[in-house]
Parts: sequence; C-alpha cells; structure tokens
Amino acid sequence: MAVSAARSVAFEILLRVERDDSYASELLHSDSLSNLSARDRGLTTELVMGALRWQSMLDQRLAAASSQKLDRLDGEVLVALRLGAYQLQFFSRVPARAAIFESVELVKVARKRSAAPFVNAVLRKLSKTKAGDVFAQIAESPDAPTLAASTAHPPWLVARWIDRYGIEVARKICVHDQMVPGTAVHIYGDRSQVEAELVAAGVQLAPGRLLSSARRVLSGDVTSARAYREGLLSIQDEASQLVALLAGRGESILDCCAAPGGKTNVVARRNLGAKVFATELYPHRARLLRNLIRLPNVHVVAADARRLPFLSKFDHILADVPCSGTGTLARNPEIKWRLKPEDLSDLQSRQIAILQSALARLAIGGRLVYSTCSLEPEENEAVVEAICRGAANCEIVDIMPEIEQLSRADELTLEDIASLVVRPYLRTIPGVHPCDGFFTAMIERR
Repeated sequence: MAVSAARSVAFEILLRVERDDSYASELLHSDSLSNLSARDRGLTTELVMGALRWQSMLDQRLAAASSQKLDRLDGEVLVALRLGAYQLQFFSRVPARAAIFESVELVKVARKRSAAPFVNAVLRKLSKTKAGDVFAQIAESPDAPTLAASTAHPPWLVARWIDRYGIEVARKICVHDQMVPGTAVHIYGDRSQVEAELVAAGVQLAPGRLLSSARRVLSGDVTSARAYREGLLSIQDEASQLVALLAGRGESILDCCAAPGGKTNVVARRNLGAKVFATELYPHRARLLRNLIRLPNVHVVAADARRLPFLSKFDHILADVPCSGTGTLARNPEIKWRLKPEDLSDLQSRQIAILQSALARLAIGGRLVYSTCSLEPEENEAVVEAICRGAANCEIVDIMPEIEQLSRADELTLEDIASLVVRPYLRTIPGVHPCDGFFTAMIERR
C-alpha cells in the first residue's frame, strides 16, 4: 500500500521547513498541492501545521520512547517520527496502525530504509499513550516552564510574555497560538456583489469581529472564487487591515515595506487620487506585487527601505517593517522554533534603520505609521522611542483619536476600543483580541 498523497506532501513540506528554513504557509499555497483534492489539501494543512505547533511536545514524547537522541537522527527520520507522533497523539480518527505504517513507508521512500524498524518501534511504543486534553493541562499551568511545556512554546518566550502581560494574558496568547486561526478577507468595491459571488462559489461568510469592511470565512475556498482571482478581495488578518486604515488619506503616500501587498492595496484603494509608491527589497517579490495590485496610481519600486531612492517627500508613510512575527505564531508556528533572544537586537537594528530612512522622506506636517506583527518591546516601543526621544523634528502622537474616529465612522466594530490602545500606541494581542498581534505607532514630522 502506497503512502497517501496528503501525507507524502506533508512530509516534503515539513522536511523543507526543517532543512531550508522555508515557511509552511507559503509552501501550503504552492504548486505542490495543486494535484490534491480539496479533502487532501485540508489534511495536508492540518498535518503540517499541527506537527509544527506541537513540535516540542512531540519531541519530548518521542525522546521518551526512543533509544537514540533525536538530535542525532537524520532529518527525514525525525520528520517522519513527528508526523506519525502528531497523528497518534492528536488524531482519534486515524487508526494507530495506519499512522505508523505510513511513517515507516515515508522513511523508506526517503531512502532511509535502514531506519524503518526504528521508526516502527518508537511509534508503536508511543501509540500506547495519548496526549489527553492538552488544553485542560494548559489551564492548570502556574508558571513559565509549565505553561511553555504544556503549550509547546519556547520557555524564554513565554517568560517574556508573563513578565510583560501577566500569566493570564500569556496563557491566552499561548492557547491562541495552538488553535487553527480564522481566515479574514478584505473586500474592495461593491461589497454586496462580491459577497454574493462568494456565496455562490460555496464560501460562507460572517461579519468581521474588528472591522466592518472585513469578513470572516467560515467555510469554503476563497481562492477558487472568481472575485479572488480578479483582485476584488484579499486574504488579510483584521489587525493588518486596521493598520492599513490607520495609514490615512493623503496626496503622496509611501509604503516602504510593501510585500506581500495587502496593506498597499487597502491604502491605494482608499486614496485613488493619490500617488502611491510601494517599495520591496527583492526584485522577484516586487514583480509579484505589481501583478497583485492592478491600480494605475500605484508605482512599485525594488529598493532597500533602509536606503530609499526618493528625492521627493511624502505626506503619509507606512512602515510595516520586517519583524520576529511573534504576534502571528498561530499562522507561522515554525517561527517559535527558529527565533532566538539575540535575534531581537539584530531585528531592532534593521527596524531603526528603516524608520530613520522613512522619516527622512516624510514631509513637514506629514504622518508616518510604524507597525510590526511582534509582541516584543524591542521591536516596538523601543524602536520608536529610540528615534523620537529628544528629536526636534518628530513627535509620537496619541493613536486613540484615530481609533475613535474609525469607531464613529462605523469602520471599527469592536466595542471595547480602549483595550486596543496602550497610550500612545495601538496593540492587539492574540487570544485577547479577535486577530493577530500587531503594534502600531503614529509619528508626525515637525
């Protein structure tokens, strides 16, 4: 019996994530899934994301059942073990013998046939235990090491969150990270017409929890709908959409870290009479950005945001900078296994350089929106305050009036808008708010 297509593709994706530092979310939308049925695509996604979310817990249990140290195993063997372990521990609908058999076959196909008996023995031993109710265990976690172990997070990261947000909020973040995140879309143009097309395509929608312009996808495949292919909507978390709304309206606008383009699209469509410039460091991603945003007022430039190639000034700038992504771990679980504490200082240096470059292009009286999808202060307040502290030509402005204006205009539908603001900044927290974790600051040029 051959290995199922879904498990075979899941194995290849997990191997690339492990070996090449690839991102699972990108690979799950690549051509490798094009020949799979909708059911198999769903299974592949569940296997990949589940194995990554619970990786440290799976490794702990595999280590207890293994006669060899996991760090000495070939990558193919370790990935096959994790894939089998995830099914044994979390899949009640998959017979243990099937999960074990397919993992054994995967190492054979990967030319690691000599490891097949070892994989079989480890998984058979592991099959005698179940994970139990992991979320009940999380609720009882009293400290950082216990919470980290029960939610499959790095202890250093959980300890930071407890110090900054308290144990209860840290627990909510960790629980959120282990759940399948919802899909939100931003609809452009005639909302009712696009919604009708999506419903006709079998997509079930619900109102956004944060924004009136957002819709949550309850079921169906948005990417197969004609409206999606024609660029009438984009898949975008509601917090990300909110950042784009906060970029405001102007005559000359710069999005200096534009890819993948969701925020640029929102900003450009709200400012059809403006000139919008979007920069992206890598030429191939700049080309993708041009294909995505089909608007005559958008000009895409391949450029390093730390050295922006513009002589003119802009009245509005969006700097949604590269960051650790700790506010998006539910969507990108591999980040938590790659990120190291020392990475934060390296990221901060790059973020400061981008913000300095962007501010140099901001017109007097103009406004810059700085944002990250990080929960870490080194990438957020510390960056903004390092630039603006003592500077005579820029000022951090309170973001609350902008939030209140969006609420009065019925664009922001969340009732407890005060929870979004830690003066003078916007901060959304996964598990506390119905979206990813984002930080946003507004800076004005004097």
